[in-house]
This record gives sequence, C-alpha cells and structure tokens, in this order.
Amino acid sequence: MSSSSSIAPPCITFIGGGNMCEAILSGLLKTGHPLTHVRVSEPTPQRQEYLRSTYKIDVFGDNNQAITGASGQVSTAPVDVVVLAVKPQVVGEVVRGIAQSLQQTQPLVISIVAGVAIKDFSRWIHHQEKQQGSATGGKRVPLVRMMPNTPALVGEGAAGMFADADVSQEQRMQTEYVVRNIAKEYFWVDTESGVDAVCAVSGSGPAYFFLVIEAMEKAGVAMGLDAEVAKRLAAQTALGAAKMVLTSEDDVATLRTKVTSPNGTTQAAIEKMIEVGVPQGIAQGVAACRERCSTLSEEFGKL
Repeated sequence: MSSSSSIAPPCITFIGGGNMCEAILSGLLKTGHPLTHVRVSEPTPQRQEYLRSTYKIDVFGDNNQAITGASGQVSTAPVDVVVLAVKPQVVGEVVRGIAQSLQQTQPLVISIVAGVAIKDFSRWIHHQEKQQGSATGGKRVPLVRMMPNTPALVGEGAAGMFADADVSQEQRMQTEYVVRNIAKEYFWVDTESGVDAVCAVSGSGPAYFFLVIEAMEKAGVAMGLDAEVAKRLAAQTALGAAKMVLTSEDDVATLRTKVTSPNGTTQAAIEKMIEVGVPQGIAQGVAACRERCSTLSEEFGKL
C-alpha cells in the first residue's frame, strides 16, 4: 500500500451513481472533500433525486454535462478525475459517448468496471480521433483500472490498482485519494493481469467467505443452535480471525498452527477439511475466477 502525500482536493465526476459510487462519494464527503469538487451522472430520475437531496451535490442525467460541469449549480470546477462506475455490459457505449469530453478535458479516468481492459477504454476514447487522422498528435487520456470489493460499502474494503504509462505521479496520488475512502488495504500492481489476480482474491473474495459463513451457520443449526446465533457466531469468528491476520506478526499458517492443539478438536476439523479437499477447492475456485476475468475482458472488449 502506498502512502499519499497531501494534495489539493481534485474535482471528481462519477459516471454512474450506484452503490459503489455512493460508497466512495460518502467517504469523500465525510473526510471533508468540498461539495464544489464532486458531481455525479446518473440516468435514473429517482436515484438522481436521492443523491442530490442526500449529499447536496450536482447530479446530472447527462454524462458530458457532468464532466464539463455545464449548468451545474454547486460545482463548476474543471474536472480532474472521472470515475467510471457503470455496468460492464454498457461501458463501451458510455465511454464512446463521453470520448470527446474526455479528450477535451484530459482528466484522469479511473475505471472500477470489472473485466474491461485499459486497451479497450483507450480504443473507445480515441476511436473518433483515429478516424479523423489525428491520433499521432492527440494527447492520450490517462487511465487507471481499480478493483475494489463490496465490503467498501461498510468501510472495510480492499482494492488493487493498475496505471497505464500516461498516468503521472500526481495522478497516482489522486487515485489513492479516491481509494482510501473505501479500502483499508490497497495496492498498486505492476501489470494489468495483476488486476485479474486482485479480482480473484479480493474482488470476488467476499463471496467465498459468505459461502464459508453460510456453511458454518448451517452446521451450527444442524447441531441445535438458533439460526441467528449460528450466523452471528460464524460471522464474528471470521471477522476476528481476519483482524488477527492483519495485526499479528505471525504468518497465516503459524496462526492456524497456534490454535490447532495436537489431537484436539480443531485438529479433527482441519484434518477432515483437508481430507475432503477444502484447500484445493478454494485454490481452484480462485483460479477459475481469474480465468473468467480474462474471458470477460475479451467479451466486453468487443462491445
């Protein structure tokens, strides 16, 4: 995890006003980010009104107006950062629709869209420029791929980030300014394929733990515990174990050994889990997630 130096609050435009946008937005405003330096584009009128009334910011129905700040009442500052927070299935259409505004304003573009490669964002942004024969003289829009996860919604997120060659050091700091509002652990990766690995470990990772907690809850109920008691015991145990991993100087294997007394109850459980292939199943599941990330990138890149 990198350490951000103090920077002036950038003007940030969110394209897409869903849950992850709101998680970042609320975190920014809670830490003092000025209302004059944030705006959102959201197509749904009901959601627009909710965001506008809740956060007292400019919310647009038009993506390009949100980028330029045209007709804004709260924020008219020049945009520094555009956060793409739309569904992968529509991102190609959305980016092509704002390409001219991005070329004109030259903000840092941060994508939190899963499974879409930087090369495709670049192609969508600069497609018209190439058609007009001005690609050699046009300045490239800097791009960052960020992979957060859903615990960001409760302030316990993790994220990985990859920057293309056009991203400056200041823009890396701006990226960290954004991500630290939703992620307690965040890291730069050296290659874009590393984003797929981040997706496999932490992006999709909450679902793995939900599966484990669900299985523990069901086992507890089968042994006679109340369902709510079993759920809360399993969830708190997962939370406590995670905190021990993050705060202990011991590695994970050592922590596991320390709570596994020879011939005791925990050893009986661990041996059975190993026997039925739990560790191998988890490893294979993570690998399958990474592979799916790669295939999704190919699919969405064709949009």
